[in-house]
Amino acid sequence: MRHILSTVQRYDTRTVCLHWLTAGLVIILWCLGQTIDWFPRGVPRIFARSTHISLGAVLALVLLTRIWWRLTGGEHLTALGSRTVQSLAKAMHMALYLVLLAAVILGVANTWVRGDNLFNLYKIASVAPGNKALRASVEDYHAFAANLLLILAGLHAAAGLAHQYILKDGTLNRMLPTRTRH
Repeated sequence: MRHILSTVQRYDTRTVCLHWLTAGLVIILWCLGQTIDWFPRGVPRIFARSTHISLGAVLALVLLTRIWWRLTGGEHLTALGSRTVQSLAKAMHMALYLVLLAAVILGVANTWVRGDNLFNLYKIASVAPGNKALRASVEDYHAFAANLLLILAGLHAAAGLAHQYILKDGTLNRMLPTRTRH
């Protein structure tokens, strides 16, 4: 097994950074999205919502950068394992990208439909003021996409850990930051 671990290709630094930045933003955004209503109305809730919207915008930029990098210069490593495992890995990555894109688009739509106040500095006008049904619908779809994304990311992480600790094939090492690689 040592031989397999030492010969496994690794993703380039930009791909690794974009992957972990995406993962961190998704976790932070999901946690914040789940707790926004816990903040008292007024400045604390405006700050929480504004932070969620701002980090969502950062996630959108990271996602666009990831897609651009993947299409133009990022490493494209073949999944390790059988053809079935490779097909599952490819399907999971495609699902992650699609659901992440959906969550981001629905987040933007949610902000436009409801309108919002960014840090008490800028007011985003609602495109459908008073349309509570549309507002509830878009918010529900955004929450569904975010929850589905977290489930898929959890399965993705579990697969990486299974590869690392059960199959011991070095898959996880391909995506670890350089300074923590073995």
